[in-house]
Amino acid sequence: MCGMRPINNIVDVTNYVMLETGQPIHAFDYDILVARAGGTAPTIITRTARPGETITTLDEVHRDLDDFTEMVCDTAGVLSIAGIIGGAESEIRPDTTNILLEVASWNFINLRRTLAAQRERGKEINSEAGARFSRGVHPDLALPTNMRAIEMMRQLGGGQIAQGVIDDYPMPPPVAEVDLPLAMVQRISGLPLTMGEVVDILTRLEFACTVTDDGAAVHVVTPPHRLDISPDDPLTARADLVEEITRIYGYDRIPNTLIVDELPPQRANASLEREERVRDVLVEAGLYEVITYRLTTVEREALLTPPGARSDWPDAPYVRLANPTSQDKVAMRHTLLAGLLDVTAANLRFRDRVAIFEAGAVFLPVAGEALPDEPARLSIVMTGPRRPPTWADRADPGPMDFFDLKGVVETLAGALHLPDVTYTPAEHSTFHPGRVASLNVAGASVGVFGELHPLVRDAFELPDGAAVLAAEFDLEAIKAQMSTTFRVQPLSRYQAVYQDIAVVVDADLPAGALQAAIMRAGAPLLIEARLFDVYTGAQVPAGKKSLAYALTYQSDAETLTDRAVAKVQERVVKALSRQFGAELRA
Repeated sequence: MCGMRPINNIVDVTNYVMLETGQPIHAFDYDILVARAGGTAPTIITRTARPGETITTLDEVHRDLDDFTEMVCDTAGVLSIAGIIGGAESEIRPDTTNILLEVASWNFINLRRTLAAQRERGKEINSEAGARFSRGVHPDLALPTNMRAIEMMRQLGGGQIAQGVIDDYPMPPPVAEVDLPLAMVQRISGLPLTMGEVVDILTRLEFACTVTDDGAAVHVVTPPHRLDISPDDPLTARADLVEEITRIYGYDRIPNTLIVDELPPQRANASLEREERVRDVLVEAGLYEVITYRLTTVEREALLTPPGARSDWPDAPYVRLANPTSQDKVAMRHTLLAGLLDVTAANLRFRDRVAIFEAGAVFLPVAGEALPDEPARLSIVMTGPRRPPTWADRADPGPMDFFDLKGVVETLAGALHLPDVTYTPAEHSTFHPGRVASLNVAGASVGVFGELHPLVRDAFELPDGAAVLAAEFDLEAIKAQMSTTFRVQPLSRYQAVYQDIAVVVDADLPAGALQAAIMRAGAPLLIEARLFDVYTGAQVPAGKKSLAYALTYQSDAETLTDRAVAKVQERVVKALSRQFGAELRA
């Protein structure tokens, strides 16, 4: 009825008493132990397993033993895995007539380690004893449990109890004793309890109670089976005792009252809120957030630099773990990008499009400091088709390229209201030469983005059918430049005027610089300048290119006339000619 398999009257007693007291017990066939000892009284030994030792346990599984595994042994060898499961050789059989009963207390940390080691070998042990010992059992339970078990065996087995008990108890744990003030019980619980009610409840829970002379507190001694009451932390022990009192008194009997304390002032976490805003914008832009391991290997991050190239990543030692859990998690990362590329490679085995990002910390040691610096970074990876095909438009949208990633970056910069955003060509060892740019905010670079270098793409085993676009930004710098207040403007009630302009400029002039100059010259009536055509060919001189912009003019006060727009357009053309030597293309 308790969910345990009946075996025989002796083993059933050990299980029954374990359920009664919480203390596991193990019974050995005493005659087998005598035979193993050469006909003399056996000597029981506890030790850790020796190299190469094995045991066949009660579940008929042959197990290899680790050097840290605690064992119950005799002079002939191992008998059982301590606190977890017995050995098959000395188990209780139908013809057993003499029994040696072992009731012990074991180190629960060691037992957890042993259970984990057997699980890793594919030989998991699910024993009631292991489950209880791995949570901790007080040693004081051993002797009364022994007495209870042998008396039940005498009654149910018709045997005789040998005189005397062998008890080795060298290190009794400290007893938890604490003075519990009645005022504290009333304050924490909110109940008008009397000292008599407090003592009654604790006594029924087997706590030893003595009221102090002044009657203001009760001295409480915890019973052995209550390991949850800490002897080392009186404040926590008092809180645990109040919880026990309230539980028995009844949570449903606690009266409903309004809070009388003043609510503390609410203080926002500005840094966290700004980081969450970054996440929200990228999700709205169609990217998925991922969280990768902060642990990696130096060799894995080294793949971000092509062979023979000078690395542009931080030239700093790695923070290494003294006890790594696996060979691929031995050092704290310097960048988020390697983890995102691993996620991308794994997902591309099942889907053809990936658009992901991660915001998290990297770990850079600081000279003379015990702890590393943990600056926040933002990394993005995109690859695959520009969009999935739909029933309304089944045309191939083509793969994503540099400008798809730039569009995401522009969306992020605009939504965060970053000041003075510019994009300039850059060089970085991880990215394809000529296909990488720097994001500049307020005159300073906050990171780079572009197409991944083909050798880096191959190193991470990414397919070569489509460009892999990536970015790594200094999230701390971005958060520092985010505007908390910004201007808003209502939509104008007056009609806009649309004009196009095409100018011939030097081929190496960035289109963004030209667009910024157009907006400055056309302000305040010019509200948008959108590049819609780039042309190089026979009609444009060598070393030149033609850039065409769609201009939108609009006023908040009146409907613009053609003459007013023409004056502004003329001012724009003159400014471009003066700054860049641009010529208006017919």
